[in-house]
Amino acid sequence: MAKLRKAISYRRIERPYTRRSKYKNKNYVKSAPVNKIVRYDMGALNKQFPIKFDLISMNNIQIRHNSIESARMSSLRHLEKTLGKTGFNMKIRIYPHHILRENPLATGAGADRMSTGMQKAYGKPIGLAAQVRVGQPVISVQVPEKQEETAKLALKRASYKLPCSFRIVKVK
Repeated sequence: MAKLRKAISYRRIERPYTRRSKYKNKNYVKSAPVNKIVRYDMGALNKQFPIKFDLISMNNIQIRHNSIESARMSSLRHLEKTLGKTGFNMKIRIYPHHILRENPLATGAGADRMSTGMQKAYGKPIGLAAQVRVGQPVISVQVPEKQEETAKLALKRASYKLPCSFRIVKVK
């Protein structure tokens, strides 16, 4: 299996030239990779809790779907361990629409003769990313009274898995 490129290659927000349509001849991208995010709503889905925290982005950035999934798993594990399966409500607030592409180049002996391809080549789809703006909430957590520290720690653990700086804000 191919190794993932570093996230720095795809951090910059660019205009997405990745239209997907139900009509085949209107697609720019012929195939899209499978989204790795398993669930977007977790915990007690139909229950409202009094305290709500948001993980808010401090940069304009693209976040790949596999880093969003790892952030979701680490924060969910902490919440389920301390509050149980239905003692909270967690929601992923971003969706990876943008398709990341890569024009693979040959490396090794003789590669200099092979890699004289087009300038700004379109490339093959290799992953998905969510485009996040400054001040946009990425993850929201609702918890019962006296569980503020649990929610803050869960969001802090999620921010470790994501590629830029975040702040945790209590929503009224």
